[in-house]
Amino acid sequence: MTKQVTTSDIRKKKEAGIPITMVTAYDFPSAKLVEDAGADMILVGDSLGMVVLGYDSTLPVTMDDMVHHTKAVTRAAKRAFVVSDMPFLSYHGTIEEAVKNGGRLMQEGLARAVKLEGGSELAPLITRLVQAGIPVVGHIGLTPQSVHQLGGYKVQGRDLEAAKKLLDDALALQQAGAFAIVLECVPQEVAKMIAQKLEVAVIGIGAGVDCDGQVLVFHDLVGYASQLTPKFVKRYADIGTSIREAVATYVKEVELRHFPGPDHVFRASEETIKELYGEGVTQS
Repeated sequence: MTKQVTTSDIRKKKEAGIPITMVTAYDFPSAKLVEDAGADMILVGDSLGMVVLGYDSTLPVTMDDMVHHTKAVTRAAKRAFVVSDMPFLSYHGTIEEAVKNGGRLMQEGLARAVKLEGGSELAPLITRLVQAGIPVVGHIGLTPQSVHQLGGYKVQGRDLEAAKKLLDDALALQQAGAFAIVLECVPQEVAKMIAQKLEVAVIGIGAGVDCDGQVLVFHDLVGYASQLTPKFVKRYADIGTSIREAVATYVKEVELRHFPGPDHVFRASEETIKELYGEGVTQS
């Protein structure tokens, strides 16, 4: 049996300077492909609200949505380390409620860790989650759940004060017990400084090459009907065009009665046909 990736493996990669690979996936087929491709980690992101559920933000995503999709991903991922997002308002009330929600993603979804968006204000909660046996990945920089508060999808940490705040937040999350931190939409120089200062892995998305690892959304990197193409995304394939053309060809062939063809049908015996239609009818 293939050895499962652990938090220790992620830490060792950081220490050895070996880049960590993470891909965001939301269902069994995509997770299976990511697993087979050899990614270290799979993130079941609440971005599923925009990517697969058709919302215009992550805010409508519920705990039930996250549990449902996490269960599908963990059925496929036997080796990769699966992290599941805690959605909007699932950890902004009492610590007890947040621990219960994090526990659902572990118990029902079979996630191996949860991810939370926010800075030093989350330190007490992260400590409690870790005490409860729930590994935590932090997420700072551009935090989509706070998009309205941030004034849109903007690069974070551009000036000195904002950069220092990001570092302070990252250190606070590390001190609280987070074993890794996602750093989103941050200038490369700032991300490099944070990665160098931290002992835990810093996984970047739109944060430059000097992070300890990188994460992209499956649908973005393969061009699978993704709605937006941010600057930080590189498309490694364009399967969306291939799928669209294939379906369009199918539609046309059905309309022209070219499909199903002789190779795609089953045949009845001559005796059965005679019983159904009467004498004088043969198979064509």
